[in-house]
Amino acid sequence: MTTETNGAGWTTAAVLVGRLIFAALFIMAVSFKLMDINATATAIATAGFPAPHVLAWVAAVFELALIVCFLTGVYFSEAALLAAAYVVFLAFGFHGPSHWAANQAEFGSFIDHFTFAAGLLFAAAHGPGRVLAMKRGWLRR
Repeated sequence: MTTETNGAGWTTAAVLVGRLIFAALFIMAVSFKLMDINATATAIATAGFPAPHVLAWVAAVFELALIVCFLTGVYFSEAALLAAAYVVFLAFGFHGPSHWAANQAEFGSFIDHFTFAAGLLFAAAHGPGRVLAMKRGWLRR
């Protein structure tokens, strides 16, 4: 079975909007980090991770790289896979079971990370689409 043989433009638009949403979420995340890297480092330290300032800057650089990949399509599938792993790591590191007793809303944040990871995995499997994508990467479909 083939898809898009009738030129359905909605799928192209959906892929582009999805890529923009991924990029926008990471733009917001990195913006908060860069506006107050010390607050990010404090959150990292509070979660029990070592070298919080180093990790805060590593996270900011990583998120900037993800943004470039999502917007350009370069290494898109690889970036989406890494982003999915990162999001799951964040779920456990900052919203995991040890946080639920003190604040049940943390459970909702924990679950939200998995829905985001699911979308990233789906995107990784299907690639950046055919439009506005440089399509460079190591993974081939």
